[in-house]
Amino acid sequence: MNDIDNVYRLASMDEWRDAQENGTVPQRDIDERGGYMHLSTKAQALETARIHFADAEDLLALEIPMALIKDAVKFELAPKRGEEFPHLYAPLRAVQVAQAIRLEREGDGFIFGETL
Repeated sequence: MNDIDNVYRLASMDEWRDAQENGTVPQRDIDERGGYMHLSTKAQALETARIHFADAEDLLALEIPMALIKDAVKFELAPKRGEEFPHLYAPLRAVQVAQAIRLEREGDGFIFGETL
């Protein structure tokens, strides 16, 4: 997985506003239970959105350069998906987010939209 330039944190517009105000992207219950922040590669992000955020109306993909967080990321198997996902074992600071990209609805899923 060394050839991945960016990873993505799916977040609501409110979570992104909170991160910008407080400096840190908030964790969800699933992150706190696991002890790491769940991230996705670009190839995984849209399916993650479809599965876990089907009802979201204001979903963003926060793009994070791997170079900024690589020492705190482990790629680990998610058995339900049969793929290795990036897990961040450190807080995600808002300044580490290169850009926020809208995820727009298309059919029963999402596509990458405009950058905010």
